[in-house]
Amino acid sequence: MVLFLVVRFMAVDELNKKILEILRKNGRTSFTNIAEEVRVSEATVRKRIKVLEEKKVILGYTVVLDPLKMGYNVVAMVGLDIDPKKFLFVSEKIRELDEVRWVATSTGEHMLLMEVWAEDGQKLSRILTGKIGKIDGVRKVQSSLILEKQKSF
Repeated sequence: MVLFLVVRFMAVDELNKKILEILRKNGRTSFTNIAEEVRVSEATVRKRIKVLEEKKVILGYTVVLDPLKMGYNVVAMVGLDIDPKKFLFVSEKIRELDEVRWVATSTGEHMLLMEVWAEDGQKLSRILTGKIGKIDGVRKVQSSLILEKQKSF
């Protein structure tokens, strides 16, 4: 017996791409305004966005915060070298930390990359050494301070 597995991906056509780009720039844009910009009916926009959400092309909606205005004067990119046997454990513990704003697995020099926000350099040092560095399985913590973001999401 031969078993065939068919994986279906949703094709994102040009209209969907235009709608997604508008939402990427401002997730609060109304269906009416999107419809006017892409020159289709509001119902069409509403239906397409619903399908994009159902098919998990749109994973959610969020806000983009300014760390300085939130009282975080230090933002760092942090890379971790991890014992491969403890990778999942470390990844889970990192995701639990409020100071870690996003985490990604990567190839290259580090297994995990993350963005960490802190009120000042001392607090960043405590986060890196007292929290992240103490997680069982973390071999090396390497950080670089972000001086200025040139482009955000």
